[in-house]
Amino acid sequence: MRHSTDLDEEETMRRDGPTQTGNKAVNMSGESKFDKPAMVEDSAAELDGQTRGGSVDTAAEIPEAKEEVVARAEVERLQGERDQLLDRLARLQAEFDNYRKREARERTEYRDYALVNTIEQFLPVLDNFQLALRSQGTAEQLRSGVDLIVRQMEEILRTFGVQPIPTVETRFDPRVHEAIEMVKRDDMPDQQVMEEVRRGYTLRERLLRPALVRVANNPKQKTA
Repeated sequence: MRHSTDLDEEETMRRDGPTQTGNKAVNMSGESKFDKPAMVEDSAAELDGQTRGGSVDTAAEIPEAKEEVVARAEVERLQGERDQLLDRLARLQAEFDNYRKREARERTEYRDYALVNTIEQFLPVLDNFQLALRSQGTAEQLRSGVDLIVRQMEEILRTFGVQPIPTVETRFDPRVHEAIEMVKRDDMPDQQVMEEVRRGYTLRERLLRPALVRVANNPKQKTA
């Protein structure tokens, strides 16, 4: 038999809808109202997973940032070395330009000094020629004076290392002689220089100009 109290509770649930019985609330479908906190927990777990995923992405970006910093530092170092090399190159270029100008100036000064020294030694020769032209002596005296001037000139040339090329009574040498005529002579050795037309000179074994000569041609010696 049902008690009156149980009948009253049944009537109340039928009239007012679901009520809490103890610590559990039941609706018409039989589901508990306290199932909603479980959904909240699922959402929190999903959010936590997203948060943790974001932390993983951030951690992956850290090495890339470090590599970018290292690469930027390397670029700055290379740019610094480039600037130093360019500055050094500019200084070397300036030093080379200064050296070239100094060397050209010194070469010009040395050439001018050598030229002045040479001219100073030939000025007395010019003075003697002018005295010879003003001389009122005989032809023999004039010739003797000119011969002295020539000797003076040759002496000055020797001080500079200039030597005359031997010619007369020497064998023709095409390295230092230039034949302007071959003269047929039976009384002279073949290829012997018989006359000097213009004197040649050497400067310390360097040929300044060849001597112009006439050379003997002896057919008898060629057929012998």
